[in-house]
Amino acid sequence: MSTEATTAAPAAGAAPRLDMPDSRLEHFPAAFFAMVMGLAGLTIGWEKAQAVLGRDFPFVPWLIGAATLLFAGLALLYIAKLVLHPAAVRAEVRHPVRINFMPTMAISLLLLAIVYLHAVPEASRWLWLTGAALQLGFTLFVVNAWMHHEHFQVQHMNPAWFIPAVGNVLVPVAGVPLGYELVSWFFFSVGILLWPVLLTIVFYRVLFHQPLPERLMPTLFILVAPPAVGFIAYVRLTGEVDVFAQILYFSALFFTVLLATQVTRFLRIRFYLSWWAYSFPLAAISIASILMAEQTGLVGFLYLGFGLLTMLSGIVVLLLIQTARAVRERGICLPE
Repeated sequence: MSTEATTAAPAAGAAPRLDMPDSRLEHFPAAFFAMVMGLAGLTIGWEKAQAVLGRDFPFVPWLIGAATLLFAGLALLYIAKLVLHPAAVRAEVRHPVRINFMPTMAISLLLLAIVYLHAVPEASRWLWLTGAALQLGFTLFVVNAWMHHEHFQVQHMNPAWFIPAVGNVLVPVAGVPLGYELVSWFFFSVGILLWPVLLTIVFYRVLFHQPLPERLMPTLFILVAPPAVGFIAYVRLTGEVDVFAQILYFSALFFTVLLATQVTRFLRIRFYLSWWAYSFPLAAISIASILMAEQTGLVGFLYLGFGLLTMLSGIVVLLLIQTARAVRERGICLPE
């Protein structure tokens, strides 16, 4: 099984066209939910900016609506795929790379729970309960698959394997204010346990084996997400920035700076669905920086957070345009 044939779609305009919509549904990947993660992360970032600045931005309700509608549309499409093409779903969960994108569905629900936390607390509670339950199920399923695999090879390893861990670390962000502190500690512990294990394996794969294929290169940005989200969740759990919180934040900041030095490499990559891996990690470090400024009173972190958030806004607009173009030109949802 080729590691190049992953959830990342072929470049727009470079792939053969499909004539049957039903055939495209069969190859509709769970990785599409990374769009919800990116858009919801951007929404949460601007909600945090509103709270810090003490003002309302008129575009935030539109972002909330767009993230909600996007999730609803993608969920309906994936349910249709499950009903009409169950074999394709089974193949996706058995794929050595695509399996790690399945938890993006649960993560999307957890992010929407954060989005609605203050505006509609009861809706946030149900989104959180559903997302946390799904996240636990996906985590158990994926870790079992890792432990009892028969087909994984080292070249299948890539930063997308962090996704199941990130979902667990995200749980406390809405879980603590909703009153589920002990449950939140459980999920946080699971995510923090998995992060260094996976980080070691990823660096082993990157340093001692063939470079990542082009379509998986954007997933390197996922390196930023576990420590950035971990910092936000840990501060939510403890209410302070202690030594461990600083380690988490500055680890995320280091990975952000490291990837920034490679920007010319990323600019040369053609568009793939994996480009959406840029969005949520940048949202996480943006929010983490604003939170760091709020906790420490150091204005430099505030400027950094707003700068990253502004850049992320432009990136999300570009991603939406490129994705719409790829869908129109039938460069996405293709067979391997």
